[in-house]
Amino acid sequence: MSGKICLGIEGTAHTFGVGIVDDSANVLANEWSMYVPEEGGIHPREAANHHTEHAGQIIKQAMENANISRDDISLIAFSQGPGLGPCLRTAATAARALSLSLNVPIVGVNHCIAHLEIGRAVCDCPDPVLLYVSGGNTQVISYANGRYRVFGETLDIGLGNMLDKYGRERGMPFPAGPEIEKLAKHGSTLMELPYSVKGMDVSFSGLLTAALNQPGTLEDISYSIQETAFSMLVEVTERAMAHLGKAQVLLGGGVVRNKRLVEMVEIMCQERGAESFVPPPSLCSDNGAMIAWTGLVMNNAGISMSLEQTNINQKFRTDDVEITWI
Repeated sequence: MSGKICLGIEGTAHTFGVGIVDDSANVLANEWSMYVPEEGGIHPREAANHHTEHAGQIIKQAMENANISRDDISLIAFSQGPGLGPCLRTAATAARALSLSLNVPIVGVNHCIAHLEIGRAVCDCPDPVLLYVSGGNTQVISYANGRYRVFGETLDIGLGNMLDKYGRERGMPFPAGPEIEKLAKHGSTLMELPYSVKGMDVSFSGLLTAALNQPGTLEDISYSIQETAFSMLVEVTERAMAHLGKAQVLLGGGVVRNKRLVEMVEIMCQERGAESFVPPPSLCSDNGAMIAWTGLVMNNAGISMSLEQTNINQKFRTDDVEITWI
């Protein structure tokens, strides 16, 4: 390696993040600003306006914290998708402007793969099954035959979105996951809620509807939501491990900051004689450092893009990317 430093920009949904990483996977800076709606869920245009307002300051802050100059940056990376169109376009525009002004290469990164690559690097787990759980995404991913394959995923909404929808109906702040986790710690009655595992895929909409119509305390319902949803995820993750013969699980995405989910995955892995890995919390949620690191990995494998190739892709599938660096 040539001692490259990459500035990565994340902007798929509510977070505008800027990370600066060197090619030894040292995170030199990882700054972000999160759009929080006054009510309801994320409005894509309002989130994009937030990103536009904060982009300059977050980039400046990251460079100051990394203690680098413009001349030290050798690559720009950005989240090319999947995500909300207006947010993706804002991040891509900022990345193109930086690439042109600094006269350095640019590379677009698949957001889901970035969660996997930063975890592989900082947790030193070379060949895991990734349980990726965030607001808009819930997938079980692993490398096979030249691509990161999706071995199971949600058929309707991401788990994070399900928790937010439930929380919104119950007057909880956004994002609702942390509040539900707090309430669940005081719950003791496991209520019967829909357990929807269909082959290797999961479904959360029925669980959401049932939870909203379920009588009982918020503590018991929150406890039951977590135990049911997390059990579904652990089941399909374990089945993927068995199918692939792999003995490592990596957790990624904002929802994996939930300690009960981590605990349940750890128990499953212990029973299988396998290992589980969780990146630091700042690298689990959407962040620019994971984009920067994945950009470096791709660039060091010979991948570069012209500006014409940096169009966003709202439905950018994990398995659309040819993995040439493994």
